[in-house]
Parts: sequence; C-alpha cells; structure tokens
Amino acid sequence: SSRSFLRRPLLHFAWSPPSMMASACVSRALRKAASAGRARHFASGDLKKTLVHAEHVADGGKMVDFAGYSMPVQYTKVDAPHTMSIIDSTKWTRESASLFDVSHMCSIRWTGKDAFDFVERVTTADVKGLDVMRGTLSVIPNETGGIIDDTMVTKCHSKEHGEHVYQVVNAGCAPKDLKHFEEQLGKFGGDVKMEVLWDSRGLYALQGPKAVPIVEKLAGKDLSKVSFGESLWLNLLGAECLVSRCGYTGEDGVEIFVPEEAAVKVWNALKNVPEVKLAALGARDALRLEAGLCLYGHDIDDTITPIEAGLTWVIGKSRRDPKAKNPFIGAEPILAQITDKSLVKKLRVGLMQPAGPPAREGATIETPEGQHVGVVTSGTMSPILRKNVAIGYVDKPFNKMGTPLQVVVRGRAFPATTVKMPFVPTKYFKA
Repeated sequence: SSRSFLRRPLLHFAWSPPSMMASACVSRALRKAASAGRARHFASGDLKKTLVHAEHVADGGKMVDFAGYSMPVQYTKVDAPHTMSIIDSTKWTRESASLFDVSHMCSIRWTGKDAFDFVERVTTADVKGLDVMRGTLSVIPNETGGIIDDTMVTKCHSKEHGEHVYQVVNAGCAPKDLKHFEEQLGKFGGDVKMEVLWDSRGLYALQGPKAVPIVEKLAGKDLSKVSFGESLWLNLLGAECLVSRCGYTGEDGVEIFVPEEAAVKVWNALKNVPEVKLAALGARDALRLEAGLCLYGHDIDDTITPIEAGLTWVIGKSRRDPKAKNPFIGAEPILAQITDKSLVKKLRVGLMQPAGPPAREGATIETPEGQHVGVVTSGTMSPILRKNVAIGYVDKPFNKMGTPLQVVVRGRAFPATTVKMPFVPTKYFKA
C-alpha cells in the first residue's frame, strides 16, 4: 500500500464533471538556463533543495542550479569516498552501481473513473493496454505534434488508491506541463483528479549491473521476475516504497520513490553499500548520451515530433487509429507522419567523430562538400568508447546509416559518420 508520500501531495488539483574532457564537455553542456531543465552555477541560496541536499554537500557535491534546484554536478571533496571524475563515475555505473538523486523530477498521480482516458488524451501512451504495475516512456504532444515534454507513465495499483496512473515529468518542464494539464482538465469534463507529488518524497536512481542485487538484499525480495519497465511496492527499512525497474543510463537498475520521513535513511543505506558510489548530473548526461537517449530542451522540444525524434515506438499501436474516439492531442500531424514518410524531412541520428574536438550542441552538420544538412543537439567524448559521439538532426536522405558527413567545430570541419544508437549497448533486463 502507499504511505505518506502518496497521501501528502505538495499540490492538489481536482476536476469533476460539470455536476462535480568528458568532464569539460559535460560541464559546458550543463551551463545552460535552468528554465530549460539545464544547469548553471549559482551564487544565491534561492533554490529548492531535495530531501538529501545536506548529504550532497557533506559528501562534497559541487552544487549547481538545475531547473531551480540545488543539485550536484559532481562530487569533488578531496579524499572523500564518493569523489570521482565524470569519466570514472560513468565507468563505475557501467561496471558496478551508482546512486543518483533525481528527486527534483515531478510526480503526478491520476485517479478517478476517467483518469486513464484523460492521460491517453494528453500523452501518446496506451494506458488501458498496459499491464498493472507496468510503465512506458511517452510524450506529451502539442496540437502541432511537437513535444511539450517526455514522460514516464505507469499503470499503478495501491491499496489506498486502487488502479491509477503514476506519472513522472521533467523538473524544468513541470510548470508548463501542469499548466497544460489544468487547461486540458477544464476541456475534458470527466471524473479525474490530479495530485502533484513533488518535494514531499525522495526519488533515487540506483543504476548499474549490481543495482538490483543491492535492492534485493535490502528488501529481502527476489526481483528476477521483474522486467525493465515494471514496478512493485517494496519495504525498505520499514518504509513502503514504489520501486520501478527503469533508468536513464542504458544500464539495468531501479528508480525508488521514498516517503519523506524515510528519505535520508534509505539514501544513506544505499550510499553506504561498498559497491555503490554517488553520481551526479555530469555522469548522468554522459551515460544517457552513450545510451542514445533524448534530453528535453536539447534533443527534443515543442518543435520536434516524436517521429522526427525516432520515438515512433512511444505511440501505442492502439493509439494510431485516426478515427479513435479519444485521440491524443496532436494525433493528426503525428499519425500523418507515420502514414506518409515523405512528410518527415529530418530525423534524429547518431554521429561518430573519429578526430577533433567533440561536436557540441549547435554545431553544424554538413556533407563533405560543405552543404548544410543538419545540426548537433548533444555531444561529448564518450568515457566508455573514448571517442567523440553526438546526437543531431539530419535532413533526409543524409540520415542513412554509414553516410559520411562532417561537423563544424570552432570554424573547422571534422569528418563524422552516421551510426546506429545506442553508442554503448544497453542492458535492459527482461525476465
């Protein structure tokens, strides 16, 4: 059953019917506006703090402004047990287990008899088709098919709330997401309740090949039958926690929603396991890029459709009927691109760059003859591959795998080739 962190929302809205180098590269990428969900160094204390902020500071976290929160970009305290370079932290995650605080992300619980219909209206997820305690990546589309935000949607069950939807959205996008949902609730007119669960719970990502065994030991439960994307309730140190086998690194792992009163205790218990090192925004960005995963505000935004972003798979097959009674917002332009590929003029691609400095966001992509055919949206030196990798959008037909191109960095052109993503093989677990 759910406990206090699901009973005490920070915000509550209800709608009733009318009758009711890698380090340097990552650091540069993170010095962006917080409003876009990116990070910058800060001088004032006017930032939100997660429930384990004091722990970050004590462990030597180099704190930055990330989407209005004081968050660690790296742990740098001299001779401290969790101090690592971003390169070493990335490697540790792929070889052992790393603990990330992602409590800045916003959770929403949807209840009411029309909750599934409403979430299917504002996302592309096939909520009704999901098994109970199963989640999926989805997008929140606008009327033109652009992406307001990417989101995790889970058909959840608890003793307190029965079947409901548990959703997670990006911190930097949460204010506009919530405004959008409020507007759509007013138009929807069904029995739906939205509860926003944000700073009243901890959210931790334990990622890497040793992550799940660590949770199994702490909970005294066997998770061998739990596949990537599935969730369950686990008792951790006396606290009932929602645990989802998922993550943003390409590795196996879990994300753990912890009640407020147990947040510090669970964090410290996980942190003190010998196989675990703390990791922060710098390593997280390198890991997701190696896994070929999108970062909102960089690789996807409200002008990019899920088809262009290579995310057609987030549109459930049952959601692709143009005559559906409850189409998702933006269905017409998005479904048109699925049906008629000639409407898609550019596509997200991976780029491997054998020489030169890494191509970063905004770098021009050209043909070897100098014709402008695209732009880089994310790039770094991969700590695992020790090669420069990038994500970008390239005009058709130059997006085809193996196409020789070039990226322009600091006024100089360097050879690059389109490659399949992920750059580093993913290790998602299937029972």
